[in-house]
Amino acid sequence: MAMLVGKTAPHFSTNAYVDGKIVRNFSLESYKGKQNVLLIFYPKDFTSLCQSELVAFQEQLSEFEARNTAVIACSTDTADSHAAAARVPQNQGGIEGVTFPIVSDANKTIATNYDVISGDYEYSEEGLLTCDSEMIALRGSFLIDKNGMVQHQLVNFFTLGRSVDEALRMADALCHVQESGQGCPANWTKD
Repeated sequence: MAMLVGKTAPHFSTNAYVDGKIVRNFSLESYKGKQNVLLIFYPKDFTSLCQSELVAFQEQLSEFEARNTAVIACSTDTADSHAAAARVPQNQGGIEGVTFPIVSDANKTIATNYDVISGDYEYSEEGLLTCDSEMIALRGSFLIDKNGMVQHQLVNFFTLGRSVDEALRMADALCHVQESGQGCPANWTKD
C-alpha cells in the first residue's frame, strides 16, 4: 500500500454523476486553492454497505460544507451506473438524494493511482494484463488540503464501513491546523 500522506494527491479528470446529471471532465484540480476535499472510494454501486456509507456521508454533507470540505465519492462503476443508483429510493437499496459528486473510474486508473485497487494483477511476458479477481476499489478515504496535498489516508477492506464522525473529526483537525498552525494531539476534538 502506497503512502500518499504528505504528497500531492494524484490528479484525475473523468466523468462523474453530480446532483442529477452526468458531468464530463470532472476534475479534482477544480477544488485546488478553494476547498479541502474528502475523497472516498467504495467498491460498487447497488451494494448495501456501499449504499449505507454514501447515504451516511450525504446525511452529514452540510457538516463537511461548514468545514469548507467537499465530499467526492469514487468507484470503478460507470457514471451511468451511478446515475441509475441515484434513481433508486434509499429504502430499496439506492442512493436517491445523494448530491455530492460520484466519480466514475471505469478504467481503474484513479483507484490504481491512489493504490486502493483490489485484485492481484500483472503483465504477462506478452504484455497482456491478467487479473485473478474483479478489480474494484477498497474503502479508501483521503483528506486532501486546499493545496492538493494528502493530509490523511485510511483504507478499509470491503467488509468494514467507515465512521462519518471520525471523518468529520479529521476535517475539524485539518481546519484547526490550517487556521492556527498548531498540531492536534491524540483524541483531539473541536471544542
